[in-house]
Amino acid sequence: MVAGGSDSTPKLEHKGYNRGLILGLTMAESMLLLVFCLLLVAAALISAERSKRYEVERKLEKAEQQVAVLEKKRAEQAAEIVLLQSKVVSGDLSAADKAVVDKQWRELVLAKETLDSMADQGATTADLQSLSKLASVLKEHGVSLAAAPDEVNRLLAGNAGGKGAHDWPPIINLDDAKKNYFQSGSAELTGTFSQLLSTTITDEIASNLSLYGANIVEVIGHTDEQPLAREKSNLDDTIIGAMDGKLPVSALLPADNAGLGLARAIAVANVLKANPKLKDATILPMSAAQLILPGDTVTSGQRGAVEARRRIEIRVRGRTAPVAVINAGAAPSTNTQ
Repeated sequence: MVAGGSDSTPKLEHKGYNRGLILGLTMAESMLLLVFCLLLVAAALISAERSKRYEVERKLEKAEQQVAVLEKKRAEQAAEIVLLQSKVVSGDLSAADKAVVDKQWRELVLAKETLDSMADQGATTADLQSLSKLASVLKEHGVSLAAAPDEVNRLLAGNAGGKGAHDWPPIINLDDAKKNYFQSGSAELTGTFSQLLSTTITDEIASNLSLYGANIVEVIGHTDEQPLAREKSNLDDTIIGAMDGKLPVSALLPADNAGLGLARAIAVANVLKANPKLKDATILPMSAAQLILPGDTVTSGQRGAVEARRRIEIRVRGRTAPVAVINAGAAPSTNTQ
């Protein structure tokens, strides 16, 4: 009996001991291991956050330094502006200061006129931004912005499989309806139109001449059917001198729409001839008077002021026949008209 009692007690204690083990560790040891792992994870997270904080602090310090530099530059520029303003008001400007102010003023005026001209052609700020991006792409491929139209036209012509029925030089149509290129009844150009001719229009003409192998530029003046009030024309006496640049365009006094269209064409042709980009081209002024409507149809009669009909058309072509050489010493013709 005694021996049997001593055999059962150790067995019960051994089972209770097994219920407190996890992977060979007691509950206390397991809890300590778990806490240690959690501390390691927490330490890693704290270290990562600390690194991020240091990086943010470094960037903030750098930004503050940049702001300080910019603020210093702004203060210096503000001081310069105040100084210049005081000099301008007092008139106490040195020759160098006056030259700088005049140069900057001219640049501002030219920039405004250029922006106004581009706005007249329908360009927007978004268009300028797109053009800047386009210029960057062209530069990466070794194509300048000025040469881009020729390159695009060449590629398009190549894709079309050569010259076909529609491969004609485009007509440049300058509509006076909204631009006010000319004074009413006059052939004198406005300043905006002169600048447009000397820049954008000349570049387009030069591009067309190069692309199509042309050497003739036709400038055609169109008018509406409103009669002129002048009774007598002096074009027979002044037109050659105006073409040669010996007389100003204001000296041309037409008495009908045919003469007015020709006078305006001469005014435009003279601006184009003066541009070195067109030095190899022959520029011919012509008049269509009031005969041809926009869209290349002949009028059947349309009295009154119709601004949309007052326009200049510019076309390029090749020379179709040799130029006849007239003997300068030949006696003048006695033919009368």
